[in-house]
Amino acid sequence: MDGGKFSVMVKKTEITVSKLTNRAHVYAVEGGPPMLFDVDGRGNEIFPTVYALWKVPTLLKSFVLKGGEVSRFVIGGADLMFPGICVPPEGLPAFSAGEPWSVKVPGNAFPIAVGATCMSSKEASKASLRGKALRIIHYYQDTLWESAEGRYIPNDGFLEDVVLEDPTSIATSQATDPSESEVINASDHLLRGNGDDSEVDVQHGNKFDSRHDAAKQLGVENEDSDQIVKDLNTLKVTDDIEEDASSGKKEFSTMSVEEIDTLLDKCLLQALYTTVKDKDLPMPGSTLWSNHILACRPPGVTLDIKKSSHKKLSKWLLAKSSAGLISAKEDKHRKEVMLLGVNRGHPDYQAFKPEKRKANVAEATAPIPSESSKSQTQLEVIELWKSTIHINPILEAVGANPSHLYTASEAVDIVFSYVEKENLVKPHDKAMVVLNAIFCDALYKGTVKKGSTYPTEIHKKDLGSTFLSRMQSNHRVIRGNESVVRKGALKAVQIMTERRQGNKKVTRVSGLESFLVDADALASELQKKFACSTSVAEVPGKKGQNEVLVQGGVLEDLARHLVQQYGIPKKYIEILDKTRK
Repeated sequence: MDGGKFSVMVKKTEITVSKLTNRAHVYAVEGGPPMLFDVDGRGNEIFPTVYALWKVPTLLKSFVLKGGEVSRFVIGGADLMFPGICVPPEGLPAFSAGEPWSVKVPGNAFPIAVGATCMSSKEASKASLRGKALRIIHYYQDTLWESAEGRYIPNDGFLEDVVLEDPTSIATSQATDPSESEVINASDHLLRGNGDDSEVDVQHGNKFDSRHDAAKQLGVENEDSDQIVKDLNTLKVTDDIEEDASSGKKEFSTMSVEEIDTLLDKCLLQALYTTVKDKDLPMPGSTLWSNHILACRPPGVTLDIKKSSHKKLSKWLLAKSSAGLISAKEDKHRKEVMLLGVNRGHPDYQAFKPEKRKANVAEATAPIPSESSKSQTQLEVIELWKSTIHINPILEAVGANPSHLYTASEAVDIVFSYVEKENLVKPHDKAMVVLNAIFCDALYKGTVKKGSTYPTEIHKKDLGSTFLSRMQSNHRVIRGNESVVRKGALKAVQIMTERRQGNKKVTRVSGLESFLVDADALASELQKKFACSTSVAEVPGKKGQNEVLVQGGVLEDLARHLVQQYGIPKKYIEILDKTRK
């Protein structure tokens, strides 16, 4: 990508140009799926399609979503907002407005959409990463993707209405990087040329004798063609992308429909036995498929629901619901089938013997880093919860100690253990929990206004958050061998720049104790880093809390230093510039 134009060295290859009613031009290579598209037909905005990005996933820079569920909105046609992007600890890389970027899902290497940035990285930082990040132009499941005759998906994480983690990503992540001898040019992936770059055959019969003519055909002006016609030989990708996919599906493609149905049933029963817990219900069908069923398939086997007799995941789950093995129902709001319950007394469930999976040897034998190798950047913040007088009866009923600290997941396990012990799940609606007198007081006593009635039931998805809201918040901070537990929410580090006499700037940083940062050591570091004088003083009115004073306006640089050298997450850093008018 260069200035919004997609530049390639065209070899002797047939390029099909399709002109759409909206003036867009779509370019396909040798009758294959579309590889490039020109938004307005003038060469101003040329983007690769998802098919091209699936050939070369690193062709564009990528925004990674916070979770697979966010992909529902992206492949539904919505633009990408900054709050939906997973921001790494070091922050987002620099970018300018109008740059082409792709969108990926965590744990899946293949992009799901492509678009243009709506603002620069500097503007995004000033806006505190709020607002629209990417104007989505093309995405998986849109009309352009569907227009391909041989349309396909790169892995099993691509479902009909959502894209989730690639089930094979765990295995592929353990593989070693390919050597230089195992890589090929990205231009061969995109164009599959014959080695002769003197001619190009286009659908309308035009032939070109030079690379400049080829650039013209792609909608590039003459004066720009010398600059933007480039060889993609610098881009290298592994030869194994298609080979791995074909080898993984080879065994599966030889199976009959009946054998595929049997394998699906076996993986479902294995998942119901091993990973699907009643407390996790109701569960979206897409989550059941990607996180549980695919994880239970035999090694080296690819599951494709479309090759079964059911063709669709929703039809298969509803068929199992009719057979009585599970309870499933279509959610009209989410437009997918939800798993509501599991009949663990069903004959098929009782007769099934789950397989024992071997532990991952690589994980078991992984070397444990020594204490001396831990750097000061290794910071761990754990949110903890303590019981209050309201919910003490719940913990005591299940044998939990009210004086102990619990993580959020442990606290949720406690409340669901109580539900299971008291048999409070509603018989005719497995998603609802009935509230007895003790449970109702624990969750709502003191919160319901006078004259209002107390609720008699609660949805399972709201039970965990409601229970946590009745507990006392705490947090544990760990840095190396140091560990401390404090009450309340974790207080952020405050960085402030202000003017003093003589119109000189000074930057203050306080709240370091929350993250086990030594103020004197930090002052010494900053003195060397910024080549300025520093000092440490007690915060006025706060005994035992120190602040570091740095001569000069180093607001952003200081915040970046705390992130990079001390591992403090950006969300725990507050900055204020009082020098701005």
